[in-house]
Amino acid sequence: MSKPFQFKEFTVNQDKTAMKIGTDAVLLGAWCTVETYPDAVLDVGSGTGIIALMAAQRCDAMTIDAVEIDENAYEQTVENFEQSDWGDRLYCYNASFQDFAEEIAEEEETYDIIISNPPFYTDEFETENDARNKARFTSSLSFEALISGVSKILSKNGTFAVVIPKKEEENFTALGLENSLFLNRVCRVKGTETSEIKRSLLEFSFEESALIEEELIIEISRHNYTKEYIALTKDFYLKM
Repeated sequence: MSKPFQFKEFTVNQDKTAMKIGTDAVLLGAWCTVETYPDAVLDVGSGTGIIALMAAQRCDAMTIDAVEIDENAYEQTVENFEQSDWGDRLYCYNASFQDFAEEIAEEEETYDIIISNPPFYTDEFETENDARNKARFTSSLSFEALISGVSKILSKNGTFAVVIPKKEEENFTALGLENSLFLNRVCRVKGTETSEIKRSLLEFSFEESALIEEELIIEISRHNYTKEYIALTKDFYLKM
């Protein structure tokens, strides 16, 4: 039984889902742009609902939707939404992102901000655990399907933010371009000064602009966090 994860303004239960709260989701939820007064935000592959909850804390968007294919994770997200202070703005759909994007596109609706911590590892690493596979492996939602869906339902001035392994950055950026999505911001994340870059936080839009590049180091030493990491996450983590 996983203990609930207590943040400053909300609690995340994670006993029903294969994917527990991780640094990736918190970094992305804290880093992505929400200062554009969005009306509608979407979290793709919500897991526990953490990113949507962070968006609700950070901005006044009236509609904050999430889509989650795994039934247990969907139930977990709904539970976490309902017990938060922003339950009236948060809604989760139990569907594949491909089907969801098709339907939203048909209704000619769009989102101003789309955020995703998508499945990463490719099929050769699949495990026996079905739910964890769905959450972690690209067979349930390929990068192509993710970007294609986003390009259909992102508003013309909207932004799409995602966290992926650094080694996928070039490929992912190229897929974005094929769908008229330009990389505007990137933040490359490493654990310590001397460790290699593991993750890339990427932000795209339909507007081409000069690329803003940053690097973020999480720790100086074990549990001794850099001031940049503290500045980014202090509104959320209790101990920051």
